[in-house]
Formats: sequence, C-alpha cells, structure tokens
Amino acid sequence: MDIVILGIGYVGFTAACCIASEGHTVTGIDVSSKKVAEIRAGIPPIIEPKIEGMMNAALASGNLKVDTAIGDHLANADVAIVCVGTPSGPDGSHNMRYIVDVTRQIAEALPEGRDKILTIAYRSTFRPGTVEDLLIPILEAQLGDDWQTKIEIVYNPEFLREGSAVDDYFAPPKIVVGTHDKQPSKNMDALHAQIEAPVFHASYRTAEFTKFADNTWHAVKVSYANELGRICLDLGIPPAEIHEIFVSDTKLNVSPYYLRPGGAFGGSCLPKDVRALQHIAGDIGTSTQLIDSLLHSNEAHKHRLFVHAVKDLAPNARVLLTGVAFKADTDDLRESPNVDLARKMLSAGYDVDIFDPSVDAGKLVGANLGYAYSQLPKLQKLLVDKDTAEGGSYDRVIATNATVKLLDLPADTEIVYLDRLSDITSTAAE
Repeated sequence: MDIVILGIGYVGFTAACCIASEGHTVTGIDVSSKKVAEIRAGIPPIIEPKIEGMMNAALASGNLKVDTAIGDHLANADVAIVCVGTPSGPDGSHNMRYIVDVTRQIAEALPEGRDKILTIAYRSTFRPGTVEDLLIPILEAQLGDDWQTKIEIVYNPEFLREGSAVDDYFAPPKIVVGTHDKQPSKNMDALHAQIEAPVFHASYRTAEFTKFADNTWHAVKVSYANELGRICLDLGIPPAEIHEIFVSDTKLNVSPYYLRPGGAFGGSCLPKDVRALQHIAGDIGTSTQLIDSLLHSNEAHKHRLFVHAVKDLAPNARVLLTGVAFKADTDDLRESPNVDLARKMLSAGYDVDIFDPSVDAGKLVGANLGYAYSQLPKLQKLLVDKDTAEGGSYDRVIATNATVKLLDLPADTEIVYLDRLSDITSTAAE
C-alpha cells in the first residue's frame, strides 16, 4: 500500500517506521524542514527504543521518504494518516488549528481523476463530533457534494505508550475504526492485516471518545494510587504492601498498570485530554467531580515529591537529577513532572545538574522544544554527561526513573527514589 502520514512527531514517526517495516511505501510529511533534513540524514526526530534501526532500514529500502509539503504525494496514495498535534488551548479545549490546516491541505492536494478512493484516517485526539461537524464540512466545501466518491473518512485512534511504542504498534490492546456507518474499511483492514488484536468498528463519535475514556482512566489510576500512597506515608503504612494486595485482585481491581504509587502523570496525552474532557463536560453541563480533581491531585503530588526530594537537604546543596524526560528512554519533555521538579529545585536555590542520556537539548523540536525551554531556559547548561554525573560529588542524587541504573555511583551516595513511594530514600549500595 501507498501510505502518506501527515505529522511525523511521536505518533506519526512511530507509525511511519512500523508501517514501512511491513513492506508498505510510506511518505511522512512535516512542516519542520529541520526534522525532515535530519530524517533524510538518518537522525530520528524522537528517542524511542527500536525506532532508529527501523528508520534506517526503511530509508535504505526506499520504503520511507519524508517531505515538507504534500505536493503530489497523494496521487497514488491509498491512505493518508493524520497525526498532527491537538495541544491544549487557553480554556482547556483542544487547539484544532493544525487539524483544520492539514484537512484543507489534503483536500486541496487531492488530484482530479484518481481511480481509487483515498482513505483519510485521523489519529489525533479531538472532541467527539469533530469529524461530522468540522472536518466533513471542510472536505465537502473543497471537494463538492460528491466528496464521498473521492474519499473515505476514518477515525482510528492509536494506543501507544512512549518507551514501548514500537511494541505497542504491533501488539495493541485493541484496534478501533470509526466510520460513518460503523462498517469495516477495506483500506484499514489491509493496513492492519499483520496485527493481531480485537477490532471494534464504531461510529465516528464512539471512536473519537475512545481516547478520552482511556487516557482519563489512566490519569484516574495514577492519581488514585498516588493519593493512597500519600495517605499511607502519613499513617506509617508501607505503600508497597498496600499496592501488592490491591493489584493482586485482577478480577475486580482490573490490572496493576498505572496503579503503583510513584511519579506524577505527565506527557503529551493525559494532561491535555483530561483538560479537554473537563471542558466538554462543562460545556454540556455534566458534573464530573473526580475528573475535575485529577489535575489538582497531580499538582499536589508533584509538590509532595519535591518535598521528599529536598527533605533535610542543606540550602544551596549540589544535586543530580537523573531522568528529566516524561519517561526513561525517550526525549519527550512535554508536561514532564521531572521538568517541574527541576524548576522547583532551581527556584529553591539548589545547584542542579541533570543526567538524561536520551535528551539532547540541541535536537528538541516543535512543542517539545517550546515546553522545555519555557520551563527550563538553561536546560542545555543543566544537562551533564555520564562521566560528570559519576564524578560530581553531589550532596544528593534524585532518581525519577530507571536512568539512575546507568550510573556507577559511589557506595555512600545518598539517593532519593521518586518513582516509588515505598522507598523514599536509599543508597547506591542497596
């Protein structure tokens, strides 16, 4: 199949490499000329396990190409997959500017006289009703009343976790395909032919709401576990013991994922989609007290982790923070709780170094770049290499994730682990 992917960020680039590895021809489109040039030079725009090797293999085989404009790439395309961002707007709703822009560009670039229907599959998260109330009118205005003879519109949400996105692509928990009549899409069936997972054919609105249901539930689980963990700490109860008992009940308590007390939630999906669901609920007059409390609870947890991190630490102490990205083995800093932690420590007057081998300040692009430098303007100076981190004679090392395991630290190093509330402090020797 001939696939065009609009937006080659974390979701789009992962999809591009995975689809190309299956033997399809993929063209990735992104407005960033720097990103496109680096991909052509064999430099991936994201840090994600397995992605670089897949990219290089796809480039070498000719199955993967990239460009800064749609041009004539839709001439023979079977599927155009839209993966552009929907960041939070000032009121919490999704900013739909990029979705609207790319939809217009697709309509304008669709050549006359194609002998096959183009499937436009949206993977960006947006409000239920968007396909019917916003996107179809745009396409209809450009393509005419017979637009359905030229294109097929599909909503196909992704379920990728950063740090395991490649594995998740090939083994997703489910496949959801939203169409106007809830019937299968021939092109989407062909695209997913090599993936084994439960498939749900749904209406547009049901498919659009899927990501809200999932991401808000993940945020609920993280916040609930962290609130229990804080209560346990205050009552002198080991959070790890409560967690062990709680997650053993896989019949009623669902599963252990997201339910271990530890770090706050962050990243590009959970915070913005919770905000957007709050906005939707308020817009339609639905009371959602638990959902409304999630971001407040998460902010409270970020502060509690900061308190733990600096407890009994002398003013102006020298501190090493291991792991600043949202997840280990990625370079995504968008709404990372660890960025907030670094900012709080700097504001409190501590001398902070950051060790995160997956983060190269010079390679950040787009929203990732903007968020990182708006929160940590001196990020490039804060980042240190492995040798510096191991020989820095720090007063305390603060471990936000497994990145600390990459370091050979002196046995008497004081380490504060923030990814598990059951072990607030430990030492490298342990």
